[in-house]
Amino acid sequence: MADEGRSAAIVLALVVWGLAGALFGGLFAGLHELLLVFGFTGWPLLVAAATIAAMTTATFYGAMPVALVGALAGVLASIGYLMFAGRQVDLSAIALAATGTGLVGGGFYAWAVRGDARTLAGTLTGLLAGFGAGALLAFGLDLYEGPVGLFVLAAGVVALVGTIYQISERWIGRACAGLVPVALGAPVVAALIASVVAASIWLMAGATAGHLDAMAKDLLERVAGAIPTGALGGTLGGAVTGLVLELMGFRLEDRLHDEV
Repeated sequence: MADEGRSAAIVLALVVWGLAGALFGGLFAGLHELLLVFGFTGWPLLVAAATIAAMTTATFYGAMPVALVGALAGVLASIGYLMFAGRQVDLSAIALAATGTGLVGGGFYAWAVRGDARTLAGTLTGLLAGFGAGALLAFGLDLYEGPVGLFVLAAGVVALVGTIYQISERWIGRACAGLVPVALGAPVVAALIASVVAASIWLMAGATAGHLDAMAKDLLERVAGAIPTGALGGTLGGAVTGLVLELMGFRLEDRLHDEV
């Protein structure tokens, strides 16, 4: 029976980490191509893509209800903005509208549902893990000095982020519990997710516009083509990392019991 329970725990870790890795890897790959077109290169490119992707994924992983509130706020704010903006869709304006809506939605959630200090802690842990993983990956690529495909980049950054997140989650959670007001976590997290959703909708609004130039069309094709590769690499990196961490004693089932 003990062996069966252990096997089930390993399978659970593979599935959960694989799915999280797919989400992270796809988002990282899309951001990598998008930021590359906007002039990011070298270590700033890797750090920015890894940080945003890790922060978003960690929020959905550790605070799903608040993340869903933020996503809904981002969609509603973006739809409202597009209704009144006409053909001129400005990224900063749509992101600002979504951020404000996310703050309101997250504030209502914090008022209606008892807050949890881990809401903001998970997002901050993801942000720090993404920053650290991006910096480590950039350092490793500088030493290697060879061509590395997006599949390998996604797998590697997912493995690094997952390891850093798992190791640092508890002490960052304790720090947030003592320093950050509980009521502040949900609004801030919902606003961050809403802004990410709004930026995605801004990108898709450009994709459906009939007046796109050749450069914009090429950008959208590159982003769309990179996401499946990143998702596959992230799935592999996440599954392997989850298996290694499970065997090392960082057990997913213990985390789930703590949150119940």
